[in-house]
Amino acid sequence: MMAGMTRVAVAVQPRAYDVVIESGILSQAGARLRELFPQRKHCFIVTVAIVRRHWGRDLRASLSANGWTAKFVLMPDGERYKTLATVEKLAEKLVKAGADRGALVVAFGGGVVGDVTGLLASIYMRGVDFVQIPTTLLAQVDASVGGKTGVNLKAGKNLVGTFYQPRVVLIDPTMLSTLPAREFQSGLYEALKCGVIGNPELFSRLETGRDKLFKRDPAMLEYIIAESVRLKAAVVAADERDVGLRRVLNFGHTIGHALESQTAYRHFLHGEAVAWGMVAASIIAAALKKTDRQTAQRISRATVNLGPLPKVDVNPRGLLRAMQSDKKTKNGAVHFVLPREIGKVEVVNDVPEAVVLEAIKQLRVLSR
Repeated sequence: MMAGMTRVAVAVQPRAYDVVIESGILSQAGARLRELFPQRKHCFIVTVAIVRRHWGRDLRASLSANGWTAKFVLMPDGERYKTLATVEKLAEKLVKAGADRGALVVAFGGGVVGDVTGLLASIYMRGVDFVQIPTTLLAQVDASVGGKTGVNLKAGKNLVGTFYQPRVVLIDPTMLSTLPAREFQSGLYEALKCGVIGNPELFSRLETGRDKLFKRDPAMLEYIIAESVRLKAAVVAADERDVGLRRVLNFGHTIGHALESQTAYRHFLHGEAVAWGMVAASIIAAALKKTDRQTAQRISRATVNLGPLPKVDVNPRGLLRAMQSDKKTKNGAVHFVLPREIGKVEVVNDVPEAVVLEAIKQLRVLSR
């Protein structure tokens, strides 16, 4: 059985919001949104076909029972549809469906749905309220919390976006029961990231609890979701706009984002690319003596053990060029988040090119 409800406050200005984690909360979504928006009637649910097929009926029933008129707005599934063109098409669909400035938009899906819907809500009619009901582990532990929205350009990932916080995030771990194994594992890497940057106990549980994880043990899932959300909420509250502390959340993302863009968002799931990015960052940290080799190997081993991971077969110099166009690059310097120990990282912007290239070459060898 699940341990009950966990509520995590995200203390951002001008309005804090809650992340509520509870088994079965999907059936209460209509009531919870009614409490938050007592006068509203219409909500528009942005989702993908497979999520609607598995869980759409439950969400609609909960909304209807609480006086909501719900309309589904479908978008195509996959990272390659995380584009401005998709945002434009969804906006046109909202207009046709009758969405006005008083509309409530619901992001009902994984990280791509959440990022696209958040951007859509932030600019549609110059901004409408939205809520997050994440349906993948990656979105539950990371993407749905913190208010980052965005879409990709050919030049790189998330290069167009806004900071726009949801009014509430409702997380139902039971929805993970229909998640394919590869998608589930993709989310585990983001949880492991949270462990490395600020929660040694979470890292240890992920490192040693593989059997329980792969069986999707309910208590284990609630623990890793809640701890990941707590860490992210604390970081976001301290640095909402990503100018300082929040950059630690990018551990694994510098090389991870470049791997995604270099393979046209078709080869890696986001969490898988981040996983290889974490391994590379650990190799770089050891090479620069930011951490000891045992710690670097421990992080790499724990990451790979949550696998299997897709092969890394990219041109190292092409990857380096992709990193230089990433939004985390400032004044031409590529920023890396490097581990010092489990639970502590630092942002470094003077990593020699040769060290980065060697780390990429090692990824190619490790992934054979």
